[in-house]
Amino acid sequence: QVQVLETGGGLVQSGGSLRLSCVASGNIFDLNVMGWYRQAPGKQRELVASISSRGTTNYGDSMKGRFTISRENAKNTVSLQMNSLRPEDTAVYYCNVRSQISSLQYWGQGTQVTVSS
Repeated sequence: QVQVLETGGGLVQSGGSLRLSCVASGNIFDLNVMGWYRQAPGKQRELVASISSRGTTNYGDSMKGRFTISRENAKNTVSLQMNSLRPEDTAVYYCNVRSQISSLQYWGQGTQVTVSS
């Protein structure tokens, strides 16, 4: 079994910063991509950023230049530094760990990020 636990999130003013962290534990040997997705009310879940075990990153278009994803392979952790936050970044943010070679993936429970204008 795999456990995915997120920390961070909260309320911040527009232009502010937040940092999210996630740790994966259990049988994660083949789960080599870690990332963040978000879902706002009434909208589909979308990619925020992902990073492979080799450090290859991928960002959603509206996050480029503002968000930075990083990971520590030895600790099975992934972090998301979010700067210049906007009200439209308000959403529940989910940590995701998945395999690059199969459909296997796991999700965290989600953490709320609210950006006030």
